[in-house]
Amino acid sequence: MRKRKIWFETGNSGGNEQQPGRAESPYETLKYCRIWGFILGKFLLLVLRIWHTSLNPVWNCKMFNTTVLILGFIAALERIYTGFHEKKEAHHINTAKEMLHRSNWFLSGTAFGSLMFLTLWIFGEVSLVSRWAVSGHPQPGPDPNPHGGAVLLGLAHGLMFSFWPWSPLALCAWCFIGAAGAAGLLILPTWGAALAGDALAIFTMWTWPHITGSFVSCLHPVKVMTTAMLVYLLGIFFCVWCTAYKFVPGGTYARERSDVLLGTIVSCIVIGMLVEGKKGSHCLFGIKKSQQPLFKQSEKVIKLFLWLFVGVGLLGLGLRYKAYEKKLGHGPPKKEFSALVWPFRFGYDNKGWSNLERSAVLLNQTGADFITIIESDASKPFIGNNDLTMWLGEELGFYTDFGPSTRDHTWGMMVLSRYPIVRSRHHLLPSPEGEIAPALSLTVNFTGKLVDFVVAHFGNEEEDLDRKLQAITVSHLLKNSSELIVFLGYITSAPGSRDYLQLIENGNMKDIDSTDHDRWCSYIMYRGLIRLGYARISHAGLSDSELQMATFRIPDDAVNYVDNDRITIDPSEVPAEVHFSSRFGSYEEGHHEEQNHHFHMSTPKYFRQNN
Repeated sequence: MRKRKIWFETGNSGGNEQQPGRAESPYETLKYCRIWGFILGKFLLLVLRIWHTSLNPVWNCKMFNTTVLILGFIAALERIYTGFHEKKEAHHINTAKEMLHRSNWFLSGTAFGSLMFLTLWIFGEVSLVSRWAVSGHPQPGPDPNPHGGAVLLGLAHGLMFSFWPWSPLALCAWCFIGAAGAAGLLILPTWGAALAGDALAIFTMWTWPHITGSFVSCLHPVKVMTTAMLVYLLGIFFCVWCTAYKFVPGGTYARERSDVLLGTIVSCIVIGMLVEGKKGSHCLFGIKKSQQPLFKQSEKVIKLFLWLFVGVGLLGLGLRYKAYEKKLGHGPPKKEFSALVWPFRFGYDNKGWSNLERSAVLLNQTGADFITIIESDASKPFIGNNDLTMWLGEELGFYTDFGPSTRDHTWGMMVLSRYPIVRSRHHLLPSPEGEIAPALSLTVNFTGKLVDFVVAHFGNEEEDLDRKLQAITVSHLLKNSSELIVFLGYITSAPGSRDYLQLIENGNMKDIDSTDHDRWCSYIMYRGLIRLGYARISHAGLSDSELQMATFRIPDDAVNYVDNDRITIDPSEVPAEVHFSSRFGSYEEGHHEEQNHHFHMSTPKYFRQNN
């Protein structure tokens, strides 16, 4: 029987010499196209999220979700079918594989899994870097929009640099830039951290073709894929452990150790690049010299699609920015304002679907001027990589503040204000035993009148020492604030408890309704203002917690004024302009169990003078 002759290329720089060992096959061409399709698909997803204001349309829309599942099923069938033909083709080049350079399966798998996790963790959405770098007003650092455009451009330029050949010395310089960018993102303030994040974005996408080429050239696909997925999942779990350490086994050792996680995955990527990055992309992808002119043409097409995606993404950011600027304003001049607190649970309803659009409608219907939303940092890979503050701010046309930063390992707090935020500070409350508790102190300009706000999220009921220290710290913030101040908080204590009294007595505050004893977590307190109304609105499945809302009047004379001391449930006894929205019905006792938003728990209540 006549034996088939197999050829392969040596990969040397000179000549077109071929040697026995490799068959002419379209297999490498298909592999090359699929890998670049996968990388470009990353940019397409980023662009889609820009146009959907940070949300992943695949998972936040049931129609998109169903469509993608169907397309995924069809793609899986196609891969099963074409896989049989590729196996037949691969049968003729198995001997050649032994003669070609092949990557170490453990090193390639570790590097690829680390790269996938890093890309998802920090660059899964272009606004995330800004949330790592955020601080208080008036210098909060770069806004997610337009700075998200800089992140997108950084990722695109990193991919462009990957097409160029680099000397060993340049490879070391690139790896140093990546390590420095990762360190700067963790430790530098505001703009410094943002610029470090941009440098890390360039490094990250520069490594993608090299790490991926090394990954697919491995001779042991099962081993390398298993290693990559294991590293990726370990990264996800460690990221959870860093913040939710109180509720997971071994959490004490991972508490607030994002530095260890980021340092480890960047180190794995750097090692992979130093070992495999010396080879050109043509060698890594197995491209024969006779095919290189064709692949040079394909690179032009890849670059064309890349910059097409980037252009569409920048256009989306620009249009959103222009629309948001038009919505922002100072609100109508008035002496009365309303404040609302809501434990949000990261933008998911009780059935696990995104609740943002329905939440925006609800918040708009309340007419609140100042809103604080607790547990709102969804810029983590295990929550959704979403920027809920940016989404709600743009949707409602409110000024925003978010903090503390994602790198501070809290569950986050969001502030939405119809009126400009003059200044703010982000605080990490004492938490020696439990999860890190956040707080924000702000000053808002209500058309010439400055009012202070303190919003806080205390630790869990089980952490008695944490709650004690947190109450002391917040009471100092309250006491040292101006005479016009509102506290909106989640303090996991009953009315009359130690922590409650600490805020009232040592913080020199008043409870919006001291007769309401059926509360546990959410509280509204104030000082130097005239209380007008108090309401509790049922959540109707949007969250597991109700909304609490209060209205106040800024007194003309901050020294000589009289607060309202009489409670009434009859809205006709107070002026119509201080009424809560009739959209939520009327006074109702007890819990409202129906799946619609309604006043409940013996509210709404209004306050007036005895005379």
